[in-house]
Amino acid sequence: MEEVHTGNAAQVRLAFRCGYLGDGFFGSQVQPALRTVEGEFIRACLHLGLFSSHREARFLAAGRTDRGVHARGQVFAFSTAHADRAISALNRRLPPDFWTTGYAVVEPGFHPRHHAVSRTYRYYFGEPDLDAEAMDRAARIFCGVHDFSLFARVEGRDPVRKVLTSRVFLDQGLCVYEVSAESFLWHMVRYMASTLLMAGLGADGDEVILSRLAGDGRARLSPAPPEGLVLWDVAYAFPFF
Repeated sequence: MEEVHTGNAAQVRLAFRCGYLGDGFFGSQVQPALRTVEGEFIRACLHLGLFSSHREARFLAAGRTDRGVHARGQVFAFSTAHADRAISALNRRLPPDFWTTGYAVVEPGFHPRHHAVSRTYRYYFGEPDLDAEAMDRAARIFCGVHDFSLFARVEGRDPVRKVLTSRVFLDQGLCVYEVSAESFLWHMVRYMASTLLMAGLGADGDEVILSRLAGDGRARLSPAPPEGLVLWDVAYAFPFF
């Protein structure tokens, strides 16, 4: 195990891959007096005595999810002097709508957001009788390097992102949009899903995608509802166990 030393106690840095149902949380980030994903995770760690302060433990997340958004592969990292206890007991202390699916011992300076290789989201469409083939054709337009200013809340960040894969497929009768990128902007996947829904309903989703990527924002667009979105995976250069 890689160890760091804080004071007299040997510390081990751990990364946990987690899943949760977003319906019961007010988003992922800690908010006073509200039930959040990070708040529940930190509470479980404090109950187990894994650390006395999440700030001193350098508790960090791979990214944030909005209220109603679910996760299959969110990643949290923290440092602790009780690694064995964390690995064996943490999953039992989390609430029923929150669970861990793997862990890794990582380098002392590991940051789950900065050290991620890629991220994958899935969006599940609940609408019936969508044209999955048209949606898939439209989804492939997003692949490559583009300016996503008109597909996100940019808020001063670089709007250029590299999309690695983008496809639509059927899963038990539902159309599912799966997209992987090195990183995403806020609400980016939900805006992309909105245009794909247009294509699935027979509208000019392809044209809207091409025009907005080219900087033409005349066509109105709202982000798809958060309930269909799942943070599917965050990839690193190491496996989880």
